[in-house]
Amino acid sequence: MKTGRTDLEPLILSVLRQAQDERAVSSADYVERSRNTGSGRSAVKRFALVLSCLLFIASVARADSVLKIATLAPDGSFWMRAFKKWQKSVEDHSDNKIKIKFYPGGVSGDERDAVRKMRMGGLNGAAVTAIGLGLIQSEVRVLELPMMIRSYEELDFVRGKLDAEIRKKFEDKGYIFLAWGDVGPVHIFSKIPLKSQADLAQTKLWAWVDDPLVRALFEQLGTHGVPLGVPDVLPSLQTGLIDACYGSPLSTVALQWYTKEKYVTSMHISQAIGALVVTKRDFDKLSADEKKVLVNDSRELEGQLLKEVRTENVKSLAALKQAGIQVVESPPEMVKEFETQALALRSKLEPSVYTHEWRLRVEQLLKDFRAGKK
Repeated sequence: MKTGRTDLEPLILSVLRQAQDERAVSSADYVERSRNTGSGRSAVKRFALVLSCLLFIASVARADSVLKIATLAPDGSFWMRAFKKWQKSVEDHSDNKIKIKFYPGGVSGDERDAVRKMRMGGLNGAAVTAIGLGLIQSEVRVLELPMMIRSYEELDFVRGKLDAEIRKKFEDKGYIFLAWGDVGPVHIFSKIPLKSQADLAQTKLWAWVDDPLVRALFEQLGTHGVPLGVPDVLPSLQTGLIDACYGSPLSTVALQWYTKEKYVTSMHISQAIGALVVTKRDFDKLSADEKKVLVNDSRELEGQLLKEVRTENVKSLAALKQAGIQVVESPPEMVKEFETQALALRSKLEPSVYTHEWRLRVEQLLKDFRAGKK
């Protein structure tokens, strides 16, 4: 990221003082020295070259800050429209001292690639799902445990109670947590109606290669998913490598996966979350005023996303029905089996994904909410 630092100013001032000293030498002395040593002209050339380089470097160093941010959200999607509105707000409020460049639609690779590039300095930030967040700080994935959080209200309550701690956990890993951004309730989409565990076993189901939670759930249910990254899902649906996938109505529409499916379960297996993060390394390069702009505008973005994603998911589900996708009512027996297997896997993800104590805190918060202890 280019920054507005002025670390070169002392060096430039030193060179300029040397130039003043040089002009103080009389012309006669300069000519005489040049005759005797031949060094006068070469010294001036060297000085001019050094000064030019310093001025060029200083101009680059004083350029506006540019945050390069990657996301899987396709250009033109709801998320990208929200991000572009946020981008304009940040740039306007910082008087263009902060510039933002998005890399949408997975052009920078899957979320694992985005996280790796942030660590290496190739990207300054990313808008990622909980998969990408989990690659930075895996304990955030407890919010997406299958069949645990049942509603937006439960998610808001639990996340609100843990928000400050989660942000601190990310900062300890070298990232600034700018804004939460939900994805929505996750359903299973397929070419055949899914009404039982046996039906699910007949599918060639996608399993996000970096998602230990859903992969573990499918294994508990006796289904071995096909591991792929998000950019590979649509091509794999087209070729028949997979014939079933999972996602929120909004994400499935945005990524065009629904065009290759016929059915969707009424049951959702989790509430998918996401967030916008930047590296602390790049955040710390901003001035105090620039940090304030970025944080305040990100807070506005978070409020917009958390509200509008929910409305957009309702609209997307209606659009899916209009497009011919049939909602299959999930039988109580199927829901119960999913809940039983999901409960069994929670301890199996300890301590590789989260600690036992962290999981128990979330479960207690849910109990409190359901008991009306808010």
